[in-house]
Amino acid sequence: MDEVRVRPLPMHNGDVIEVRYNGLLAKSGADQVYLHTGMAYEYDWTNVENIKMNRAENDWIANVELKEPVKLKFCFKDSADNWDNNNGRNWSYTII
Repeated sequence: MDEVRVRPLPMHNGDVIEVRYNGLLAKSGADQVYLHTGMAYEYDWTNVENIKMNRAENDWIANVELKEPVKLKFCFKDSADNWDNNNGRNWSYTII
């Protein structure tokens, strides 16, 4: 099973997408997981937010509205401020 799943793909500006997470923080017993997300032009993030994720079976789930036709970037953190940032690369998807 993938640790991070996003749908729908491809992403279009204005879509509401679902992010599912079952990675390191979830497997380490986090009591709460947050989706740290923003839109990106090259390396600068805009519209950054921390979205409280909901637990559903073994996954944590959040929805994100795509507000700009650039890149969606995200990573995850728990309530103890531990991070899963994909080994420093974060996750990134182009919005068309």
